[in-house]
Amino acid sequence: MRVQELLGVDLPIIQAPMAGVQNSELALAVSSVGGLGSIPCAMLSHDALRAELSRIQSHTQAPINVNFFSHHQPEFNAERDVIWRRTLAPYFSEYAIDSSIDSNALPKGPSRQPFSDVVADILEEFRPQVVSFHFGLPEKALLARVKAWGATVLSTATTLEEALWLEANGADAIIAQGIEAGGHRGMFLSAELGLQVSTYSLLQQILARVSLPVIATGGISDAKGVSAALSLGAAAVQVGTAYLLCDETNTSVLHRQAIKSNRSHKTVITNLFSGKPARGIVNRVIQELGPISELAPEFPHAATAITAIRQAAEAQGSSDFSPLWCGQNTSGCKEISAVELTLELARGLGTR
Repeated sequence: MRVQELLGVDLPIIQAPMAGVQNSELALAVSSVGGLGSIPCAMLSHDALRAELSRIQSHTQAPINVNFFSHHQPEFNAERDVIWRRTLAPYFSEYAIDSSIDSNALPKGPSRQPFSDVVADILEEFRPQVVSFHFGLPEKALLARVKAWGATVLSTATTLEEALWLEANGADAIIAQGIEAGGHRGMFLSAELGLQVSTYSLLQQILARVSLPVIATGGISDAKGVSAALSLGAAAVQVGTAYLLCDETNTSVLHRQAIKSNRSHKTVITNLFSGKPARGIVNRVIQELGPISELAPEFPHAATAITAIRQAAEAQGSSDFSPLWCGQNTSGCKEISAVELTLELARGLGTR
């Protein structure tokens, strides 16, 4: 079965779900010309999730990929949180933020929740045709609920071992995420960054061992990149960074400025903003603390303290503490409609 038939789309092009810079408007635009639009759902409240699904249902019959996290939610570690606040203390002082435990200046609790029965209840009302997961797959009973209404399940692998695990545990297709990709790594079997490889290397490793359709992502930003991935055997491509400047995104002004500047030529994988490795543009806090800190609390608890500093800095027009998620290849980023960009990417389908 071709991946287009599996996903119910005309084009083997998937718009990556990107939390914080998009909503259903971007997904609807991509799907309107035959690609697979996606919406990031892990940070949505239950009411917001239902609202987004309702909007999609009222605007299109085309499939939309709904994306969730399936991480293990760690217990809040108060001691580690105190250490992290002490690490960030100079910045709290700089912006006159009260960082004490009982302060109202800090966001309350993590906003990134793993897939759950409550979320599955909401999804069953709408029965989306494609559901994707980051950080592995949900537990078997939850996955069975998703598959019971006929949904196609995608999940991300960053190593061959993860791809083999996904194939053995119920995924219908695998997203091979190369190290070039922006945003959070989908790592779930090992936290060892040294195991992470490039998109095309990973794609070929997985294709040699896995029988499921494989979707390439990371560094694919134009029609030539699409053609290259498909010529190597990818069933489809997933593109994120190239969409960041599109008219239908809500990428912030500060984030857009960083992407359009020479700063975007220097990205690193960092855990400072959430506790999990993610690729973004280097800024002040990354330079001063180093991209990876052993002091950062486990995902998603690291976000609470640093988000307060981010908000204060952004209010003054600074992206020094913002997670400027971005892949290594920004050459395809254009301030055009997502419809136009998707059709440009599709030109790579005829050059294989």
